[in-house]
Amino acid sequence: MTENKLLAEVNGKEIYLSDVYELMQGMPDKDRFNNEQGINVLADELVNQELILKDAKEKNYDQDKEFIDELEIVKDNMLKNYAMHKVFESVSISDEELENYYNENKDTLFSPVTYTASHILLDDENKANKIYDEIKNGLDFAKAAEKYSKDPSAMNGGALGSFPKGVMVKEFQEGLDSIEIGEISKPVKTDFGYHLIKLDDKSETQSSFEQSKEQVQSTYEMLKRQEKYLDLVNELSKEAEVKKYY
Repeated sequence: MTENKLLAEVNGKEIYLSDVYELMQGMPDKDRFNNEQGINVLADELVNQELILKDAKEKNYDQDKEFIDELEIVKDNMLKNYAMHKVFESVSISDEELENYYNENKDTLFSPVTYTASHILLDDENKANKIYDEIKNGLDFAKAAEKYSKDPSAMNGGALGSFPKGVMVKEFQEGLDSIEIGEISKPVKTDFGYHLIKLDDKSETQSSFEQSKEQVQSTYEMLKRQEKYLDLVNELSKEAEVKKYY
């Protein structure tokens, strides 16, 4: 572990190597400063900031109305974030509760089924049927997608990549489940239009609750936090005058 070296003192204020690294973390080009010369440059900057701070205090800038107003905004935002943290840390989840959530949702949220598929998206059902017939008569699916599909995936031959069960809208999912690997569906209607779906691959990996526990924990914890947050907001709304104009 690197020694937390004392780099400078400004009117008794000590500046350590850890202070430089903390400043570095917020910089988009931080790697450029992660060397002896860069550390010295940032240490100089921290020294300069301490000099500016001392001068600002001596000039009583902290008494300016503009500064006080800005400080109140910062304090309010910090307090909101702290209050949210207090709400979230009150969420407690038992292993039994977590496992029940997994068992109730494993076929959708934690589906072991993964699809690899392509599609052609069209506005008109008759046109979709015509292209379906063309493909059945020998037109390459990817070429048809490039030529006819209105979806951005057209430039990749209609490829959607791999995705778990439940990600796509209900009608699309049903279309996927109606065909075997290598097959192409007849036009499937969704809110987006008419899809010709090609199932390129399908795999199923059995994973236990213990193997999925980290993902389950993350998903369920987010859900419980949202519930806790909304419960509090709804309760507070009963005692407040809220007017919305949207």
